[in-house]
Amino acid sequence: MTQSSAETTQTPEDVLATFVAGLSYKDVPESTIETIERAFADTVGVTLAGVVADAGKRASAIATPTAPENGGVKILGTGTHAALADAVLANGTAGHALDFDDLSWAMDGHPSVPMVAPALALAEQLDASGKDLITAFAAGYEAECYVAEPISPTHYELGWHPTATFGTFGAAAAASQLLGLSAEETKRALNIAASMPSGLKRNFGSMTKPLHAGLSGRSGVTAAQLAAEGFTADEAAVSGSRGFWDRYGTGAERVAKPPGDPWRLVETGISIKAYPCCYFTHTSIAAAQDLVSTHDIEPADVEQIKSTASGGAGDALSHPDPQTGLEAKFSMEYALACAVALDTVSLDAFEDDAIGEETVQRVRERAIFEVDESLPYKSNDVLVELTTTDGDTYEATLTEPPGTPNNPLSDAELRAKFIDCATRAVSESVAEETVDKLLALRDQPSVRDIVAPL
Repeated sequence: MTQSSAETTQTPEDVLATFVAGLSYKDVPESTIETIERAFADTVGVTLAGVVADAGKRASAIATPTAPENGGVKILGTGTHAALADAVLANGTAGHALDFDDLSWAMDGHPSVPMVAPALALAEQLDASGKDLITAFAAGYEAECYVAEPISPTHYELGWHPTATFGTFGAAAAASQLLGLSAEETKRALNIAASMPSGLKRNFGSMTKPLHAGLSGRSGVTAAQLAAEGFTADEAAVSGSRGFWDRYGTGAERVAKPPGDPWRLVETGISIKAYPCCYFTHTSIAAAQDLVSTHDIEPADVEQIKSTASGGAGDALSHPDPQTGLEAKFSMEYALACAVALDTVSLDAFEDDAIGEETVQRVRERAIFEVDESLPYKSNDVLVELTTTDGDTYEATLTEPPGTPNNPLSDAELRAKFIDCATRAVSESVAEETVDKLLALRDQPSVRDIVAPL
């Protein structure tokens, strides 16, 4: 689906709303359908793991129980139903609770987690199909990236969390699509959403970071529902003076390529995480693991290990000596230590009672993290240098981590990740059944059938 020449005179809000409201399943590029199905599978999997984590449990604890006949929808993995907004908040928070959800550099954050919770909840309530869900996701992803484009990466540098801010627009667009809003109603939803984004990087390493995802999903679906009721907003709350772009970014450039022309889902795609921690640690983990494996290095052999990475990594990784599992997810030093000392860098490594493990701590105390200001701010390039107690030094460079569109997780790896995550909340048979349905989402006649066993 592309923009006509007549549409080039529209405001950015008009362009985006027209795209979202006019999108149909047949417009979604065939090459992206599998990408979206994998994103749903991955996000539902990490949500099921996150619902039993502290942040997930505490977010669901404040939900108002609501029966399905009164509009209640599932809080995944709990066997309970709640009012739509409460369920979206709980599921969105759980989906980001372990920082194991996917990422896209087209919006400098986690694209799926702000959208999957509201889209699944609405699809359950409306008894929508898998194709409806795919279409809503495609609309939301392009919306997130369209809003992000003119102010990235300065938006991140200013201290905002893009998953929370841009994710609000993605959730609003996905919800508007599922609700069948007109272009005018969708435009109102997006302009309402422009007053809702928040999320500070200062809260990285605490439960409030995953709360950002829950809040953005709840805000987005609320904006769409309000727009459907005729709620009004300024017509240029995104692009106008003192609007979202003006207040949340720097610089004069306020132009974004039309959504779907080209498709960001095709150009940039989605990276699925191999490790449950900040994405800026992933290339360092992979490089360190390669050094240890290639040179047969034991943890006790490490005299020093150093990672040199980008400014974005320096901004995000602010806990050199983490005291909790959440802080450890934003520690390059701890990530390097896990890569050296553990067979796999898994969810278990970020449990609070695992942080003090003696072998890991010994390596962490010998880990150094430095920023190379010559690298592009968002770069994942790393140089990892390891010096042994014998005085030997080994180096590894890596430009991207596992799980990117150029180096995707295999189907077997993705399924294994899903089963490991999901079985923390549901049985293995339910996990197997669910991942099969999500990976064939286009063929599912009812989303209710997918979530019912959860």
